[in-house]
Amino acid sequence: MGFKAREHSIPASDPRLAPAYTPTDAARYLRMPQETLRTWVHGRSYVASGQSTRSPALIQLDDPDQKYLSFINFVEAHVLAAMRRRHGVKLPKVRSALDYLRKQFKSSRPLIDETFQTDGLDLFVERYGEMINVSREGQRAMKDLITAYLQRIDRDPLGLPVRLYPFTRDTEAISCRKDDPRVIVMNPAVSFGRPTIAGTGIPVSAIFERYRAGDSIAELAEDFRLNIGDIEEAIRCEAA
Repeated sequence: MGFKAREHSIPASDPRLAPAYTPTDAARYLRMPQETLRTWVHGRSYVASGQSTRSPALIQLDDPDQKYLSFINFVEAHVLAAMRRRHGVKLPKVRSALDYLRKQFKSSRPLIDETFQTDGLDLFVERYGEMINVSREGQRAMKDLITAYLQRIDRDPLGLPVRLYPFTRDTEAISCRKDDPRVIVMNPAVSFGRPTIAGTGIPVSAIFERYRAGDSIAELAEDFRLNIGDIEEAIRCEAA
């Protein structure tokens, strides 16, 4: 069974496609190892049958120079992280899963396709769970985790991502993922997509730099007219 994807081309001038994050910065905001993300966006070299070869990237960078992730690339990595985080799945199986998504949703970018979230998640989790030998109980946990990640994405009327609320906690517990506050937001139309305090446009980097310089959390809350919880989330995000 296939699904009719609502895929729309994004104009090249759209800020969501602009080079915005180095793999190092993106990995920090995604709270994942840098080398893992580099493998996702650049592929990986290995030796097979005595010859050096390179596996293709899982995420195709929008940057013509292939150096930076766009906001759309960042969202793709965010969703891909949900698929791999709990089971340590090998890359060939992840690649097979993405090929399955492309076929089912007839979409070149299935990780950001709204159809995946609204119509096909159950089918995907069942198929992916079989692929990596996850029990029914494990598949339910996988669905809950992926859903928690998908719910961090705000979309425009066409179903394309416009904002992402990154996780600011390291815990892998699904219940904690669901409760992770939506204080920090990444919006390509604000501060070049860098994390800011939601609803204010205040860059978390500005708060963190003053914190590192010695300002107390209470002082920062007063100066930026934020509550202490917001300041703590900003520090937690930037210090990852």
